[in-house]
Amino acid sequence: MQTACQAVQHQKGRRQYNQLRNLVKDARHDCIVFANEFHQHSYLPREKGESMEKWQTRSIYNAAVWYYNHCLGQMPVVMVTEDEDAIRQYGNETEGVFVISFKNYLDNFWPDLKAAHELFDSILQAQRERESESQENNGKEYSEHLPVEILEAGIKSGRYIQGILHVNKHRAQLEALVRLQGFGGKETELQSDILIYGARARNRAIHGDVVAVELLPLQEWKGRTVALCENETEDKAPADTTSDPMPTGKVVGIIQKNWRDYVVTFPSKEESQSQGRNAQKILVIPLDYRIPKIRISTQQAEALQDYRIVVRIDSWESTSVYPNGHFVRVLGRIGDLEGEIAAILVENSICVAPFSEIQMSEMPVSSSKNPWKVNPEEEKNRLDLRDTHVIFSIDPQGCEDVDDALSVRTLPNGNLELGVHIADVTHFVAANSYTDVEARARATTYYLADRRYDMLPSVLSADICSLLSGVDRYAVSVLWELEKESYEMLRVCYNKTIIRSAYKLVYEAAQGLLDGDTSVVGDILELKNLDERTRQKKLAELVWAISKLTDIARHLRAKRDSCGALELEGVEIQVQLDDKQKIYGLIPKQPLEVQDTVAECMILANHWVAKKISEHFPHQALLRQHPPPRQEFFTRLRECASAKGFSIDTRSNKTLAESLDKANDPLDPIVNKLLRSMATQAMSNALYFSTGSCPEEEFHHYGLALEKYTHFTSPIRRYADIVVHRLLTAATLNETKRDVKDYVFSNKDLQELCRHINNRKQAAQRAQKQSTKLFRCMYFKDTTTETEERCIADGVIYSIRTNGVLVFVPRYGIKGPAYMKNKEGLVIYCQGDQRCKWKPGSLHRFQNKITSTTTTGESVTLSLFDHITVKIHVQTSRCHADTIKLEIIRNAPYQTSDTQVSQNFHVVKPDLAEVSQSAEAAQHAQEKAGVEVIDEDYREYCQTKGASLYQLLEEIKDLALLDVSADIRT
Repeated sequence: MQTACQAVQHQKGRRQYNQLRNLVKDARHDCIVFANEFHQHSYLPREKGESMEKWQTRSIYNAAVWYYNHCLGQMPVVMVTEDEDAIRQYGNETEGVFVISFKNYLDNFWPDLKAAHELFDSILQAQRERESESQENNGKEYSEHLPVEILEAGIKSGRYIQGILHVNKHRAQLEALVRLQGFGGKETELQSDILIYGARARNRAIHGDVVAVELLPLQEWKGRTVALCENETEDKAPADTTSDPMPTGKVVGIIQKNWRDYVVTFPSKEESQSQGRNAQKILVIPLDYRIPKIRISTQQAEALQDYRIVVRIDSWESTSVYPNGHFVRVLGRIGDLEGEIAAILVENSICVAPFSEIQMSEMPVSSSKNPWKVNPEEEKNRLDLRDTHVIFSIDPQGCEDVDDALSVRTLPNGNLELGVHIADVTHFVAANSYTDVEARARATTYYLADRRYDMLPSVLSADICSLLSGVDRYAVSVLWELEKESYEMLRVCYNKTIIRSAYKLVYEAAQGLLDGDTSVVGDILELKNLDERTRQKKLAELVWAISKLTDIARHLRAKRDSCGALELEGVEIQVQLDDKQKIYGLIPKQPLEVQDTVAECMILANHWVAKKISEHFPHQALLRQHPPPRQEFFTRLRECASAKGFSIDTRSNKTLAESLDKANDPLDPIVNKLLRSMATQAMSNALYFSTGSCPEEEFHHYGLALEKYTHFTSPIRRYADIVVHRLLTAATLNETKRDVKDYVFSNKDLQELCRHINNRKQAAQRAQKQSTKLFRCMYFKDTTTETEERCIADGVIYSIRTNGVLVFVPRYGIKGPAYMKNKEGLVIYCQGDQRCKWKPGSLHRFQNKITSTTTTGESVTLSLFDHITVKIHVQTSRCHADTIKLEIIRNAPYQTSDTQVSQNFHVVKPDLAEVSQSAEAAQHAQEKAGVEVIDEDYREYCQTKGASLYQLLEEIKDLALLDVSADIRT
């Protein structure tokens, strides 16, 4: 009912109203809103003196009666309300119209739905506890939030600043940053993020909330912690370990709560007993360090002691130290693989229920006995490339969802034709169909270390839309005519086509052909069972095509390089699993030139499609922008480069690319790799947007050095590409069967869709990373005496902190802290090739190095980019995910036959993985060194090299330096 929706908006607020609106709009739920206030027979005027609530209840009941009569009494109508007066007044008034409470509705209509009954009881208990606590507690733990109208006025005037709260997971009790969102109509000189120090200043805001912040006076500003630190229960800042003061503020109101489902664990039995005698009230511990403990009411705490469960937050009153919530469901046992994977999905709000019957009913039929075939009528409307083009795909081993294929041929006039052919998914997924709505909600295929969750049903993703070899497929093709020598583009056209891929190649085989390695021919199935003459002819044809494509790609890349395209750095780790899904290996993926060839062709197609759709729909096209990074995020990159005598110019992408190319240490190639990795971390996220939401000068893609860019080449696994395909159809293919409105969103709707897709893409990246971490920990945890060697590796120091260093392990792609001072106050000491030991002493941090000095005068210095030997440990936790910890065991490189493996980085160009990083990594990138640089010859001013008062005082000062978890990032 329209009136019921408005009642939620007025009584429950904008957030719950938006949730209800989204549920109703979602076609998967088959909901309809009846506009009862605009219907002649269901509208009731509000009587004089009648309260809003009474009028809304009367209106809803009247509309329910009309609807029952309108349906000729063929089905009952249920009005659910918690208003006891309404139940008494209307409960027996009209036969067939039930006015009952929600509990009675569950009991009478869904008596066997056990999960719903349990969830209702949990919510009811939580509500009673909240009401009881509110009556008991008069003292306030936090300040009241300001009303929305005051916040909006304050933001507009510049008194308050709006932003998103990002809690530092390594110091979750103390540190959070507010990333600025904008300042209304008031200009401000504030350029950096705002530090929120302590729980009281955070004022009940939770990680991800959109908040309003008031700046504190300048003398109250604080600096961020630069020491390695525990991310569990630290509530004190280590002395003398903070950076320069930065803008600091306090939260005065929450503009939008971004609460979600949270994975939590019950405390141990000992901790539960210490919480008090009331066993029903339990403080559960979230899996995410950034989320505070949540108080729930349950009688199942003992039974679910060893399980991960899901809870929701209901409220956080100013009188309560912790938020109140309720139990939702059980996920699985702690440490169980399926339970931990389920926890990753919930933490990233990923819902991957099986596709419904109604969605599957929209799918075309295809089976081994009755494979899908081209429709003769559709064939007339498409360009047929089956007999004129040698088309092939190049993908990773085991790839089933083949989105794209390539072709190159010589035209009769001597020029070349380059073709990029993309699966025509939109032919099978009609706009606003059930399948389309589900794909839009998922927004992407989710790839985890051991599995994937498809955006589309497998009959499309792995069969009918997958460009497999030897079968006819519908495609959307972009064809360029190129000058035969200079590869200058002479003409481009966009067509709906029918193709038949000749080869389904894997990267390794294609690279082998490019390198002249004929041994890989046996791996190409399409060349088997042919006579020798035919095979040699087809092989020569294929080798020519791959070589020509690679030559064209080199030319395209050089052209982008001249405009400032960035070659950035990352390490992709492949998790090797056996038949029982048990991990037996972690290996860096090796870079191949043929991967760059495919990527460059995809970039070209994306770029030209972006130009086409933005020309035809200047205010309604979906593009992808990559804004320039904030200059302060490059601070650590510049400082680290200067340690090696390099100068990094970050004024533009071109100057940055040129500087990184020059920053090469001939004795250690890893230095350049790490500098490029730091540049990657400083980057902003690339984002989808609607062209009507920002001026054209902001369309630029910084990493790719392109004025316009979009995603067109992967419609099987990205919903953004489906939207772009429909835009391209509307722009170029002169469809007459449907109106253009079927293909084009309004600017407002498209921008809202872009926000959703951006959110889901980031969730997919987090889930993939977390699943890789999960298997990585399983790999190192499951070690024996025979396999212990894999826990020893070469590490490279890439950051200096006050109580240790941050180390990168190339062999496994691991980044983490290594302590030089432990919790007992002992410092590390390494002598020659001997194993490091812990001794009493102190640490002295400089800008580019750190020195450990024992009380007996022995010292060891570690500098940026030093190679050291580390041992990899797994730190286990009941309530949180396992993490990797690094221990320095020798102050020397690790010498082994695997050293060569450790040197093999994967250069991740923005065209392969684009530039993506979390807000937290960007925050860390702007940290400044908090310790003054001390002169090299400081030693001559020390009174003695043995035990002294000076060193004793240093030890006392450094006792505040605390431990840290292994997965800290900078």
